[in-house]
Amino acid sequence: MFNLSRINRFWRLPVGYDDWRPNKQKSPFIEVEDSIALRVLVIALVITGIVATDIAAQTNFSLWAIPVSVMGAIWSYRNRRNANITVKFCIAIGMLVALGAFFGRLLGELNDTRLGLAELLIQLQILHSFDTPRRKDLGYSIVIGLILLGVAATLSQTLAFAPVLLLFLAIALPTLVQDYRSRLGLEKLNLKQAKVKEKKLSSLLPFYFLIFTLVLVLGLAIFAVLPRFPGYQLRTFPVSSSISIKGNFTGRSIINPGYVRQGNNKSQGDGNNGNGQGANGTPGKIDDNFYYGFNSQMNQNLRGAMKPKVVMRVRSQAEGFWRVLAFDRYTGKGWEVSRNDDVTTLRRAPWSSQIFLPRPIIGGKTQEIVQTYTVVSDLPNLIPALSYPKEIYFPTSIIAVDQENSLRSPVALSEDLTYTVISEVPYRDRTKLGQASTKYPQSIKNYYLQIPPEIAEKVRQRTEKILANYNQERVAKSNKALDSNYEKTLYLAQYLKQNYSIPDNPLGLPYLDEKEDLVDNFLFKYKGGYPDHFSTVLTIMLRSIGIPARLVAGFSPGQFNPFTGMYVVRNTDAYAMTEVYFPKYGWFAFDPIPNHPLIPPSIEDTQTFSVLNQLWRWVAGWLPSPVKAWLDYLFGTIFSWLSKAIAWFFALFSQGWLGVLTGLILSTTTAFFTWLGWLQWREWLNHRWLKRLSPMESLYQQMLQWTAKQGLGKHPAQTPLEYARVAYQHHSPTNAEIIDDICQAYVKWRYGSHTPNLQQLRQRWQEVKTSTNKPNSKN
Repeated sequence: MFNLSRINRFWRLPVGYDDWRPNKQKSPFIEVEDSIALRVLVIALVITGIVATDIAAQTNFSLWAIPVSVMGAIWSYRNRRNANITVKFCIAIGMLVALGAFFGRLLGELNDTRLGLAELLIQLQILHSFDTPRRKDLGYSIVIGLILLGVAATLSQTLAFAPVLLLFLAIALPTLVQDYRSRLGLEKLNLKQAKVKEKKLSSLLPFYFLIFTLVLVLGLAIFAVLPRFPGYQLRTFPVSSSISIKGNFTGRSIINPGYVRQGNNKSQGDGNNGNGQGANGTPGKIDDNFYYGFNSQMNQNLRGAMKPKVVMRVRSQAEGFWRVLAFDRYTGKGWEVSRNDDVTTLRRAPWSSQIFLPRPIIGGKTQEIVQTYTVVSDLPNLIPALSYPKEIYFPTSIIAVDQENSLRSPVALSEDLTYTVISEVPYRDRTKLGQASTKYPQSIKNYYLQIPPEIAEKVRQRTEKILANYNQERVAKSNKALDSNYEKTLYLAQYLKQNYSIPDNPLGLPYLDEKEDLVDNFLFKYKGGYPDHFSTVLTIMLRSIGIPARLVAGFSPGQFNPFTGMYVVRNTDAYAMTEVYFPKYGWFAFDPIPNHPLIPPSIEDTQTFSVLNQLWRWVAGWLPSPVKAWLDYLFGTIFSWLSKAIAWFFALFSQGWLGVLTGLILSTTTAFFTWLGWLQWREWLNHRWLKRLSPMESLYQQMLQWTAKQGLGKHPAQTPLEYARVAYQHHSPTNAEIIDDICQAYVKWRYGSHTPNLQQLRQRWQEVKTSTNKPNSKN
């Protein structure tokens, strides 16, 4: 059988042009949006999203996207009541072209598609701006603006994104209000109403400001306490577009922009330049911009200081020392890589940016750490990374690894270059390292115990004397003497910190002449030196007593920005430390430089509540020392236990089916008790709120809450007396009468200043609740 109502609805559809034209002003199928204010606010949101993307990604989309979007918005408003069939076809074709261009670009940027997606979204929004007659079309544009802002947030590496975020929030609040008013049909006003509306809008400005402030404060509070779980959820990591390599790359040359040969723009690792910098220990001056140690030779007979500038930004799962280069041979006035020509080149597959690196055998516990580096200022072709890298996503098809496990690129690291490294970082277990064997492989002895014979015996005697004095003091106090290489290294590093100093003047120490030795002068003549000299001295002292050590140069973690989640690294963060070898466990760094931590930051340092930690450091700077120490202990204990509990909980899911089942049971139990606690909290808040009310108001609200639980809540538009009349249809006559009496008393009390008989009303209301709670009660 035919459904006549469906046939009638079918024949009412405007199927032809003649049918469409008479109804185009009031068609039920086109919900035209007439509000100019809403359209202006929406286009402002979209423009803010485009500008945010430009700022974060350093692109130029706004130069053409903003004016075209404005033109589209104007054209769309003027033609909002027309069918625009031709324009719709053109828009569809344009969207297909944009999609095709996106897929074409995607083939060359498989490792980081965020910018390509943002460009596609901007193109689609521009096309969409020419066809936004309806309110829900404007809603699509609002969502697009929000998505663009989210993309910009993932691309942003500086605080330049923050003002745009605040601007977006300031525009979004009135946009949502206008959209809601439009949905309620409150935009069609006459002239008189428009004037009233204008006055109301001006009076709403303080309200907007209050809401803006509350949202901002609440957002910052949540941002501060939100745990930072170290982890990349995807295995496709950020990396720059592929760089083509010309010529045959051997990996033997180091390209340092700070070292320039006379008549040539690029160094090949000789360490000479035209600015007076010396190589092989000859006197010279440090380059103002580039760290002198990033080369195959490290001349510590240079003097001077660098001018601070940002060189890279790092997003890492854990704070650490961004290792660049290690040296094995001491020259008396510096260091060199003795096996600079002994490097291994590694190639990647043509379809991927991933390069697998050789992994040394390490017996201790390790943790996988992902780091993404973005170069801000030109650097040498040495690739910073945490220790023991196992994978690298790099824009060149080939890299090199030297015998010190340092990474080399075929090109210098230029501005805006991005790459990602995955390292298998070992844990620093003091107990196990203290029990490590002292039987070293011959390959370690051959290169990491070398000392110039002129100073070997003198340094050995001095080192043994320092350790002997410490052991005598410990034995006298019945304490344990130094009996492991790890403890000896710790003590020697601490001894250098406390007993030797750094000159205030960067040019204070005289240059070493041809016959002088840096370590000898440091220990016996000047009683100190420059920061890197401390690491050199510690390395040679350890070698003198048979502990293999080498010098490693790199960057400290830098300054962590809690708003971007990135470490900002400057050229002045570069320095050298000592790495010591422990059989089975590998190389571990020690820092003897004064005012530096003895042990560099590592994976043991939790970053779960890093933002809150940064905020606390700022607040603690204003507190007295005893108060700060006590609060440090209290908060440190709380967050330590909390972090351990969170880590233990998530570790359950990696322990097989039993661990997963245990984790699910704990999650369910926790959720249940949290729900019970939330109910009790709400009940307490409600009880507290009722106590603050006047007695009649409190009784009336209790009655409304009870009836709402019974399934008959009061509508906001109903008056108390209207609600009382409806109650007779849903409750027993007795209960309905009591509800009516309470409503009558409430109205008389509130609007007629009549004093109710509260005792009688409460007694009758108690009867209602008692009768309801009885198992066999009937309402």
